[in-house]
Amino acid sequence: MIQFRLSSKNPVRSSFCTALALALLCLLAVSARAQDDIETVKVESSVVQLNVGVVDKQGRSIINLTRSDFVVFEDDVQQKILSFEPATAPFSLVLILDMSGSTNSFRPMLKQSAFRFLDALSPEDRVAVISFNDKIETLTDFTTDHKKMAYAIDIAEGKGGTELYKALNVALQKLSQEGKRRKAIVVLTDGLDTQLRKTDREASINAQTDEEAVATTKPAASQSLNTVLNNADKIGVTIYPLALPSGDPKRLAIPTPQQMAIYTSARARLQALADRTGGRLNAINRLEDMGRLYAEVAADLRTLYSVTYQPAGERTRDGRWRAIRVEVARTELLARTRPGYFAR
Repeated sequence: MIQFRLSSKNPVRSSFCTALALALLCLLAVSARAQDDIETVKVESSVVQLNVGVVDKQGRSIINLTRSDFVVFEDDVQQKILSFEPATAPFSLVLILDMSGSTNSFRPMLKQSAFRFLDALSPEDRVAVISFNDKIETLTDFTTDHKKMAYAIDIAEGKGGTELYKALNVALQKLSQEGKRRKAIVVLTDGLDTQLRKTDREASINAQTDEEAVATTKPAASQSLNTVLNNADKIGVTIYPLALPSGDPKRLAIPTPQQMAIYTSARARLQALADRTGGRLNAINRLEDMGRLYAEVAADLRTLYSVTYQPAGERTRDGRWRAIRVEVARTELLARTRPGYFAR
């Protein structure tokens, strides 16, 4: 049983690139220390569930492998695979839609793109639809009925703030009730969570340069982010953020150091959601690309295998990082999954 306690020459582009590099370095350096300050999911089972993608040297997905093709290592120790699901196995998936004020001007396009995503899913995939702004609303719980899913998307409305990380935790709570099924979250957002935006502004208020401002925000130290990451670790959820252009730091005309810190940190956190869970961050550079990117995420889900194992030996929940590596018997192939988890 799982219990959640939710609690270049262009100066702007050059500044952004430098700032983003600093933010990503902070994510790597601070992440381990930040774990001591967060609430985590409590589980009775120590079974680890992985969603694994496999590609060849040309980047083409390989979807015809079997259980015997995979070898799993935790901290460089080979693990015994308990169960295996092929890439054709159905998913339980939560579709999260940002209905804050920043998406109000392109709602029809947003909804049409989400409809396209539904069309690309398997008939046996179970989907729940959640919208968020100042509040989180479940528009439909898990269902295989595409009419119910489409209606839920159609009635999604709202304005106001962006409670992104609360919405992600609601989605994870729902997925925790989906048993051994494969699990994923697809979230459309600019990433500018209201509470974290305030926190980043306060942290960078005295900064004089973009680099200094980004260094003060420490995006990986966010309790909201780390709660989501640890909850996703515990139940094997892969997260695919679709990042709206309104949250892109490169699009800020003449940004202040504080604005650069807020936007760069928000985008770095979206990248961390994808990297830690084995998903992909899809940046929407033009709103016209939304439908295509949704379809690409649906296609990527259809290429993932699911592998579970129970760590060998006496592994205590000491809060330490456990590094995961998946290899494929065919040496010309490359496996992609989440890099590990904290043993909580």
